[in-house]
Amino acid sequence: MQPTTPEDFKRVIETALLAATAPLQVADVRRLFDPDPGADLVRRLLDELRTDWTGRGVELVQIASGWRFQTRPEYQVFLDRLKEEKPPKYSRAVLETLAIIAYRQPVTRGDIEDIRGVAVSPNVLKTLESRGWVDVVGHRDTPGRPALFATTRRFLDDLGLRSLTELPALTEIERIMDLVDTKEIESAAPAANEEES
Repeated sequence: MQPTTPEDFKRVIETALLAATAPLQVADVRRLFDPDPGADLVRRLLDELRTDWTGRGVELVQIASGWRFQTRPEYQVFLDRLKEEKPPKYSRAVLETLAIIAYRQPVTRGDIEDIRGVAVSPNVLKTLESRGWVDVVGHRDTPGRPALFATTRRFLDDLGLRSLTELPALTEIERIMDLVDTKEIESAAPAANEEES
C-alpha cells in the first residue's frame, strides 16, 4: 500500500505514533515514506492529527523529544487506579533541588546549597540523576572543578514540555509548595489529635 492522499499519510503517521515506544521527531516521521513528503507536509499533517484527536481521552502533543500520544491529564486519575505500584514520592529537598537546577541551570552543588541555605545530600542529586531528570553537563572552571548540573530532555518529556521556557513562573512553584506543606500539616493534625484522646 502506497499512501497517495493526505488522509493516507495521516493514517500511517497516526499508526506509527501509536506504536512508537518513544516520541518521534519530524525527521523520524519523514522516514516512514518513500518518496519523502517533506517537513512542511508532515508538520501540517501532525497539526491536523492533533485537531482530529481533540475531545478524546488521548491527545497528540509535541514535547522536547518529538511528537507522542499521551493521556489527557484529567483522565490520569482513572488510569492510576490500575497501577500496581504507587508513583514515587519525593521529599521537599529533592523537589527544591530540582526546581533550583531547572530555573538556574547549570548550577553546582555549592550553588544549590547557597540558594537553599542547607547542605545538599549526595542522595538528593543521585535520586534526580537516577530518575533521568538531571545530568552533569560540565565542570566549573574554579578550584576543585565542581560538577555543573542541568535538567535533561527526559525531564522536559516527563513534564510534557517542549522547552524550559514553558516552565511555570517561580511564584507559581512557591504557591504549590506552600499548598503541599499546608496539606501535610492538615493530614498530620488529625492523627496527632487521635493520639491525644
